[in-house]
Amino acid sequence: MRKKGTPVKWRENLTALAFLSPNLIGFLIFTLLPVLAGFLLSLCHWDLFHPPRFVGLRNFVDLLGWYTDEGKVHANDPRFWKYLGNTFFLMMGIPINMAASLLLAMVLNQKLVGRTFFRTIFFLPTICMGVGVMLLWMWILNPEFGLLNYLLSLVNIQGPAWLKSYAWAKPSLMMMQLWVAMGGTSMILYLAGLQGIPPELYEAADVDGASGWDRFRHITLPLLTPTTFFIFITSVIGGFQGGFDAAYIMTRGGPDGATTTISYYIFSHAFEGFNMGYAAAIAVVLFGLVLVVTLINWRYGGKRVHYV
Repeated sequence: MRKKGTPVKWRENLTALAFLSPNLIGFLIFTLLPVLAGFLLSLCHWDLFHPPRFVGLRNFVDLLGWYTDEGKVHANDPRFWKYLGNTFFLMMGIPINMAASLLLAMVLNQKLVGRTFFRTIFFLPTICMGVGVMLLWMWILNPEFGLLNYLLSLVNIQGPAWLKSYAWAKPSLMMMQLWVAMGGTSMILYLAGLQGIPPELYEAADVDGASGWDRFRHITLPLLTPTTFFIFITSVIGGFQGGFDAAYIMTRGGPDGATTTISYYIFSHAFEGFNMGYAAAIAVVLFGLVLVVTLINWRYGGKRVHYV
């Protein structure tokens, strides 16, 4: 026996699916299918000019395997581990960026003259074209006529070669990324989080005689944990996937692979070495690494999140 109201419920469901269909179709075509194709491609050898040839797990063995020589263990692809280390090194700037963004948001959340103007100025590097920003920093970090070395010379300090130095290339890219990201999305999210804290809590703390540090430690930081957790999760995911544009434009991965990240390594195998299967295998390993780290963050970091 047909239940009363079932046709109405069906119409509501179909209406909901009709509204969701543009996003669902776009997700299926432009996200899910490429991901599945990448997984399948990682099991093949394909040079873009000949049909893909199934090789099973050969790409993963070449990537993650090892061999022994004279009692010593060697990785099949030592460059992968080196470039993974470069990626982790650049990700060390995430906590610094978060702390700087929070500090900047707290300053710009005060009732200052020209507050809107300063918010716009600090957010400007984020909306500028990335290539232009990188060309600007290539000039700033130029060892011969760059602005930074010129300023150092005023205090009798011999500046390094920066992007051309193996030791200073990664810190140079980290410094540029901090400059771009400090006043960007993280600052905007922290500003929104600060404005969402009930002012009554600060008023009660003032009545109890709490200092500025006490208010920050017991009110601001705990109530910003949802924002901090979100920024950290997205920054870690972006950190694993990032580094390509700066390495490609500013250093070409050099010197001697000092600035090559996993994303740039994928590009070099796919579009310079024409080894699409191996590049897809690296991408699958990167996907698994991002997934594991994200799940760990959700499992343990989520316990420290406090809501109003």
